[in-house]
Amino acid sequence: MGILYIVPTPVGNMEDITLRAIRILKEVDLVLAEDTRTSSFLLKHFGINQHLISHHKFNEHGTANSIVERLKSGQTIALISDAGTPGISDPGFYLAREAIAAGIEVQTLPGATACIPALVSSGLPCDRFCFEGFLPQKKGRQTQLESLRDEVRTMVFYESPYRVLKTLQQFADIFGGDRRVSVCREISKVHEESVRGTLEEVIAHFTEKEPKGEFVIVLAGKTKEKKSKNQSI
Repeated sequence: MGILYIVPTPVGNMEDITLRAIRILKEVDLVLAEDTRTSSFLLKHFGINQHLISHHKFNEHGTANSIVERLKSGQTIALISDAGTPGISDPGFYLAREAIAAGIEVQTLPGATACIPALVSSGLPCDRFCFEGFLPQKKGRQTQLESLRDEVRTMVFYESPYRVLKTLQQFADIFGGDRRVSVCREISKVHEESVRGTLEEVIAHFTEKEPKGEFVIVLAGKTKEKKSKNQSI
């Protein structure tokens, strides 16, 4: 039996890759890439001469069986996405599940991801949080937001620059304009920025300044209401 390695890649700065990730990518028999063009640039940067096969959300159900058979035959395979950790709002879950079901060892390397730096630098509680990833664009979006109305943990969302302002406005409608939020963009890149404040304040900021780049929204959870002195216990 071979081993399936889930290998995180930098979300911005190339220096964020780990030494172990570079070694694994050099040693495996095959690298599965979300976009072979993007990954070719990454591998070339680190002097890695490796065969790439396309593996993304549109073909993963069709290619998973053949990949599992390769693993069964003893090949070692690495899975990478365009940026960050595969499986976190990127292809990876399905193949990992199929490999595990076939009795194949799956090893996930620690490494780059956008959600954790955004959470820790938000100034909001990060001892307990929930990761929501990308909200549905249409069907199910309102239902999912309503289900989070009473969530007390800090919430983490991914969003595109084209929808971030609309999403913040929807958050204000559901959670109230005074809810604290931290909006991080371009994490680990040259123009990295965090905008913190209430939803109303951050909405005003991005109304004046056009959102650009990839976004992580970190939203405070619901706080417990304090009982008044006259309230019976």
